[in-house]
Amino acid sequence: MSTVVLDTITGKSTATTITIGSTPVVSASANSMTIRGEGSAQTSIQQGLAKTWCQWNASQAIQDSFNCASITDTATGIATFAIATDMANDDYSLATAGSNGASSGTIYSSMPNTLTAATFAVNILAGSNTFALSDRSINLVVVHGDLA
Repeated sequence: MSTVVLDTITGKSTATTITIGSTPVVSASANSMTIRGEGSAQTSIQQGLAKTWCQWNASQAIQDSFNCASITDTATGIATFAIATDMANDDYSLATAGSNGASSGTIYSSMPNTLTAATFAVNILAGSNTFALSDRSINLVVVHGDLA
């Protein structure tokens, strides 16, 4: 087995592209890097990854997370989710989900009118199919966008 130790890899024909066999695997440009995805598609590493995600329970205890600063119990069925590293702007995408065991329910997300990238927080509202707010046993949130 061999070990390669180096600080910089530079493509031979194109300095910013690394090819394995005849397949371009990684391409880089200013503040951007792509990698070969499914088929012949290129996937942006920066744009293609979740910037934060979190799972928490009905008592607002975080079960597992990435870049999640806190979950605050605002009221029954309402939690405020805050991330550790701010988003660059307010043009991000947010997805929420939740479950109450065998009982079906709906998770809604609501952003305060005063939302800015520097004070990122999202209110997560959980309720039944009749829109009555209730705490869910499993709550999930994922955010995609640009970090500051």
